[in-house]
Amino acid sequence: MRLIFLPVTLSIALAAAIEPLDSHPWQAPGPNDFRGPCPMLNTLSNHQFLPHDGRNITKDKVISAMGSALNFNESLAALMFQMAIVANPSKNATFFTLEQLQVHGVLEHDASLSRSDAFFGNNYVFNESIFNETKLYWTGETLDANMLANSKVARQISSKAFNPNYTFTPTVESFSLGEVSAPIIAFGDMQAATVRRDLVEYFFENERFPTELGWSTRTEVVNIDAILRLSEIIGNASSLITSSEAVVSTRRRDLHAGIY
Repeated sequence: MRLIFLPVTLSIALAAAIEPLDSHPWQAPGPNDFRGPCPMLNTLSNHQFLPHDGRNITKDKVISAMGSALNFNESLAALMFQMAIVANPSKNATFFTLEQLQVHGVLEHDASLSRSDAFFGNNYVFNESIFNETKLYWTGETLDANMLANSKVARQISSKAFNPNYTFTPTVESFSLGEVSAPIIAFGDMQAATVRRDLVEYFFENERFPTELGWSTRTEVVNIDAILRLSEIIGNASSLITSSEAVVSTRRRDLHAGIY
């Protein structure tokens, strides 16, 4: 009997951890506050789910912030912390700062959707020109996996063409797929792999949750399986190779039409 009711009890407990966004009003960072290249971590700090000064971000604070604001389960939030703590160069570090995430080649990487490459200077402040380049490929009011993937690939091509130090390893690719999936995870329909364009633009441009546009924290808990599924969808959509079946079908159609 306990096994039957455990998932329900767990869901209720996790749902209760969600904090009303009204209790976390947005506040712009001050001159002595740290911010980094990740718009979501910056947003969590701007809303004071994480320390507003961007310092002393511990595992417990990440778990609390991501659970409260985004309804991430504890294991997923803990994984996010483990990925970020490597940015702190101190041995056996138990916290990181948003400033430490600015170091190129640790977590920050080339071909960001909203930041300039480190080679060209500032790699952590929102760059309107870069983001305008990204938005060229967002061709509908609702973004799908193809639009997001197209903007990712286009930014890589642009970076590779103009940045002589362009670097994009398999590890970076894994990070990038998760990052491109993030707007769907935070603001969209995870089953359909779609998200409203206006919500995503508002988030990137303001580093603020788009509550003014009607968004609220999702009620279903987000786990690692959802991240992996959406990353795979974005990865598949990023491929420039079509299936052999599609090629054969096209040739058969053309033969029938007398083209060959």
